[in-house]
Amino acid sequence: MVKEISGGVCAPKGFKANGVHCGIRKNKIKKDLALIVAEKRCAVACVYTTNLVKGAPILVTQKNVADGYAQAVIVNSGNANTCNADGVEIAKGMCALVEQYTGIAAGDVVVASTGVIGQKLSLQPIADGMTELCAGLGENSTAAAEAIMTTDTVKKEISFSFPLGGKECRIGAICKGVGMICPNMATMLMFVTTDAAISPDMLKRALRADVKESLNMLSVDRDTSTNDTLCIMASGLAGNEEITYPNADYKAFCKALRAVTTAMCRCLARDGEGATKLLECKVSGAKSKKDARLAAKSVINSNLLKAAMFGQDANWGRVLCALGYSGAKLDVTKIGVAFRSKAGGVTVCENGMGVEFSEEVAKKVLSEQEIVIDVQLNDGRYGATAWGCDLTYDYVKINGDYRT
Repeated sequence: MVKEISGGVCAPKGFKANGVHCGIRKNKIKKDLALIVAEKRCAVACVYTTNLVKGAPILVTQKNVADGYAQAVIVNSGNANTCNADGVEIAKGMCALVEQYTGIAAGDVVVASTGVIGQKLSLQPIADGMTELCAGLGENSTAAAEAIMTTDTVKKEISFSFPLGGKECRIGAICKGVGMICPNMATMLMFVTTDAAISPDMLKRALRADVKESLNMLSVDRDTSTNDTLCIMASGLAGNEEITYPNADYKAFCKALRAVTTAMCRCLARDGEGATKLLECKVSGAKSKKDARLAAKSVINSNLLKAAMFGQDANWGRVLCALGYSGAKLDVTKIGVAFRSKAGGVTVCENGMGVEFSEEVAKKVLSEQEIVIDVQLNDGRYGATAWGCDLTYDYVKINGDYRT
């Protein structure tokens, strides 16, 4: 049984974290440097942006985790360290600083950056902040979560406990990202820790399978960032028998991982830049899993639908439109659509055609902060869920002067 607990990335055994303001950001109130360290080398798995323009930290991290192990994560916000001539040098320098101040080998460090693209990043403020950062290492997951935020309005951290082979295991995460979110992988920064014992190969297998159903189904604005990194480290300190093949324990671990990533998808979508509503599109009755994913993601990506949800307008034709160009194999004459929220539900389409409904009831349903767009394709047995948010005036305001 997966049970939510407190502690974030520090909930699992063997992990400490902290976050401080080192001076990358001009605003001294905002933290801008985070560190997560483990007692021992951990099995590690990562997935990254599919954008061909990749931040220098990704290039360094890919080499550092090539052997399947890591022991620390260092992250800065306020500067993406992307498209910089000395970007790789700076990213390696951040890893070297971790070795200097913690004794953890630079080659066992995951490094990440987030913020403005194309601006030079100086290593000096990071070096200046390392003493305070390392001195405060402890159960400070919240500080680390705050330090990786950019345009996020709330910190994002979560943790769960779950049984494996008679042992209590824990898994926790922090993440950031409320813009440039439309992935083929996972468009944001997310760092997951667990004390479950699992081999690097099985950890990689679990992560790659999970993102197809979770973070790949998340969208805010149809833009894919350059720095996206999702990293999970497993210390093995819970004492369960190591998972080395896809057995029952592997399935239980995957369930716990899904609890983390699904919760984070909802947090990221709810906090989308300028957003006032969390949108969840649930597709059922598709011919295949691929068709279900395509359909759900297309609806969530529709700017016209997102704008309608902001305006509390039950313009269901925009759902049909998005389904029609999704690339999913479907029979338009079988489609049903309903909008649901805690205020109730309203069916707006059956068999591909509009049905009579109360605009007053529909507006009441769409006035809530969480809206479910229920799409029944009635043409198979597969389903999928995608998460997104409404499109508001504030999204333009935020991104109109993001750099300046």
